[in-house]
Amino acid sequence: MYTATKEQIEDWKVKYESVFYIEIEDKKCYLKSPDRKTLSFASSVATSNPLKFNEILLKGCWLGGDEEIQTNDSLFLSASSKLAEIIEVKEATLVKL
Repeated sequence: MYTATKEQIEDWKVKYESVFYIEIEDKKCYLKSPDRKTLSFASSVATSNPLKFNEILLKGCWLGGDEEIQTNDSLFLSASSKLAEIIEVKEATLVKL
């Protein structure tokens, strides 16, 4: 079972701002928020292949963890159910002038 050190997690937070942790049974992984490039690439296949969207998002945001989450279908599907939560969108206001 992979476990990141406290120092590693703090380094990731400094570098990526947001760091997420997914645990599935005895497996875990650490993810960062997706950047525009990753979201754009994943979105380009989303309508034709939703699972590929999740695969691209998981790989593009991966910081470390148990590789089985990426290769084992059951673990991948469990992680996929949480991936939408790592896409952080700040509140914006539109004002017509």
